[in-house]
Order: sequence, then C-alpha cells, then structure tokens
Amino acid sequence: MFLAVQHDCVPMDKSAGNGPKVEEKREKMKRTLLKDWKTRLSYFLQNSSTPGKPKTGKKSKQQTFIKPSPEEAMLWAEAFDELLASKYGLAAFRAFLKSEFCEENIEFWLACEDFKKTKSPQKLSSKARKIYTDFIEKEAPKEINIDFQTKTLIAQNIQEATSGCFTTAQKRVYSLMENNSYPRFLESEFYQDLCKKPQITTEPHAT
Repeated sequence: MFLAVQHDCVPMDKSAGNGPKVEEKREKMKRTLLKDWKTRLSYFLQNSSTPGKPKTGKKSKQQTFIKPSPEEAMLWAEAFDELLASKYGLAAFRAFLKSEFCEENIEFWLACEDFKKTKSPQKLSSKARKIYTDFIEKEAPKEINIDFQTKTLIAQNIQEATSGCFTTAQKRVYSLMENNSYPRFLESEFYQDLCKKPQITTEPHAT
C-alpha cells in the first residue's frame, strides 16, 4: 500500500496476485478506504472555515457545505473548474487526493490562489517563502512534482516576490490534477453515489 505514495498520484498496481483470497482482501481494503475517505470528507466539511474569520462555538458552517443535488454533482464532470468552484466538490476532491496520498497538489494550488490575492508586499514576500519551503524546495514536507528548471526559477523569483512567482508551477500542478486525479475522482464510488438520483418508491395507502 505504501507504494501508492507518489507525487503524481499513480495508483497502485492491481495486477499482482490472483485468487479468491486476494480479491476478498482487495474488496475489504477498498471498503476500508472508502469509509476512511468519507470520514475525511466529513472532517473537511466540518472544519473548513472562511479565511480570516475565527470559528465560533455554537455557530455551524454546515450550511456553507450543503450536499449537492445529483444534478449539481453531475456538473463537476463537465469541467475541472466546475469541481473546484464548488465548496463541497473541492472538499470532496481534497479528501480523494488524501486517499491517494497526493493532497499536496491541491494544497499547493489553493496556496497559490490565496497568494495571488495578496496585496501587501510584505505579506507577499513572507507567503512566497512559506510556499517555497512547504512545497518547492528539495525535501520540502509537501514537495510537489515539478521540474528542476521551474524550481530554480521560483527560487530566483521569490527574492523579489510578485503575484506571478508560482504561475508556471501552479499551471503544471493544475494540469497534473486535471489529467490524472480528476478523471479517477469522477470514476470513484463516492462521486457516482452523489450523482445517483434517489429512487422514489410508492407504498400503497392503508385502507
């Protein structure tokens, strides 16, 4: 299972091993991962809050993350941007990436989105250094998979930080998610469940 820990989110090789016991083990692992994924999704939805606004004791943010209708969920399949624009969809996608051990991609993308909105030169500089140490430099705790030339360019750019410091890297990570993780998310059991329309059953009235 630990072989799945790769920055480009390449799934584990499922060709190794055959037989009823192996299949049973895989199904059990799949159910465990799905349960863990749903738990993580609930955690994200409950703990996500608007930046800059501290959480209050009794006020709940649940209304911000209303479960989408099947029609709304189906829109996520039309374009990757549709998924990212939905707060529930974004939280679900983050939980999915976490289950694939590559959540650093969406975390970097979100950090870049926040970075581009920063106006203060001082905050821009400090945020640039943090993004670099968290995601870019060698052996960074959440190191993303980008080429050496891009890393070198970023290291030079953050010396005099501008809002475009991470543009190339962000585009690379966006493309990686769009072409790799996003299609697998759409094929996932969780997403398919969201798209299912509830079956309406009519029971005979008591006479």
